[in-house]
Amino acid sequence: MINWDSVIEDHDYAVPATRSFDDLVADLSQALADPDPEIRDGAPHMVLREWIARGVIDGPRRSALGDAMAVRFTDQEIQARTFAPLVLTYLVRAGDFRPGWLDAFADWFVTETDLRGYDDTIGWLHAVAHGADLLGAFGLRLEADPRLLLRLAATRLLTPTDHVLEQQEDDRLAKALDIVLARQDLTEQTVTAWLEPVAQAFRTLPRGPVPAWYSNTVRTLRPLYILVHRGPDRPCRQALTAALTEVLDLVDAR
Repeated sequence: MINWDSVIEDHDYAVPATRSFDDLVADLSQALADPDPEIRDGAPHMVLREWIARGVIDGPRRSALGDAMAVRFTDQEIQARTFAPLVLTYLVRAGDFRPGWLDAFADWFVTETDLRGYDDTIGWLHAVAHGADLLGAFGLRLEADPRLLLRLAATRLLTPTDHVLEQQEDDRLAKALDIVLARQDLTEQTVTAWLEPVAQAFRTLPRGPVPAWYSNTVRTLRPLYILVHRGPDRPCRQALTAALTEVLDLVDAR
């Protein structure tokens, strides 16, 4: 058995010579679906991240790894589903992209029902946070339609749930939205259209206690407004700021 802690601490992520490289990558891939949080979010996780970032894993193997993660979005185990976008984020940030990865992510992100940030037994899950990180990574790729990415975020926020986001997941989603909205190829229509269903949902919400999705949405849009308002200049910034202000004014009017 590979001592992955030693690979990190003693050998600066060098590839062990005791097994074939394909077997090592397969072991790391499987570790990212393990129910044991010490395995899934421990040393093997860090090795896989570094091997992708450093280019140790070559192009064909990265493509195969990404395809495996795309399939994992339909896995029966929650930790397998929620760590798949984490691996894909590493791959996309390293320069890899396949349309099928985005399609698989889109199908999963808006339909995942287990939104727990942390579980006392199986550790970090982070469906929304890990999904947001991948959304932001896709947002840096011109192959990914920003209108789709923004619609995915809005749909995720507006989907009914009993779970109020925690562990800074709303902040992570706000950051991902900010990345997408900072693209240079956007129009005023693109930066504002995704907010229209949000505004409509706010307007038609009955008086009384607010549902979890409403809290999640408000707690995502407020940091997004700060990021847009205080961040670097971008196309259509004035239109976006005005649209966010209009939606958040509906919150203040309740």
